[in-house]
Amino acid sequence: MNIYQFEAIRMNGNKQLFSDYQGKVLLIVNTASKCGFTPQFKELQDLYQKYHEKGLEILGFPCNQFNHQDPGENQEIEEFCSLNYGVSFPMFQKINVNGKDAHPLFQYLTKEVPGILGSKKIKWNFTKFLVNREGRVVSRYSPAIKPLTLAEEIEALLGEIKTK
Repeated sequence: MNIYQFEAIRMNGNKQLFSDYQGKVLLIVNTASKCGFTPQFKELQDLYQKYHEKGLEILGFPCNQFNHQDPGENQEIEEFCSLNYGVSFPMFQKINVNGKDAHPLFQYLTKEVPGILGSKKIKWNFTKFLVNREGRVVSRYSPAIKPLTLAEEIEALLGEIKTK
């Protein structure tokens, strides 16, 4: 199993098959609009602008499970991200990342790369997962890790040979 078996719903209501991302490096992030880490949207957008043409996709998944820090409707969230941070990377409809209703993608991510002490639970907004060109989850980063500090690892993964 790899990341390409999953799908999610984009902000516009369209289904996104993750098989469409084959051969890309992915940075998957659970986001929130009213969190102390919300300014990370700027660094995520900076990474996207710098590396998108080289094969990076950043995928944002709003979540309201942490202190109700993303209470808005999907359209409000999308407008907030675009107007305040210039977000142009793909954003998906709001999901749960923990519990029995967690999106299957996040169930998979947390199983593949558990957190500290083997915890599968997402601890807070802006937990980040890095996926290589072959669809394997290679790293998990805590919310405190700023996106731009991931540039070196992203560059290394972008340098890997693409496979079909």
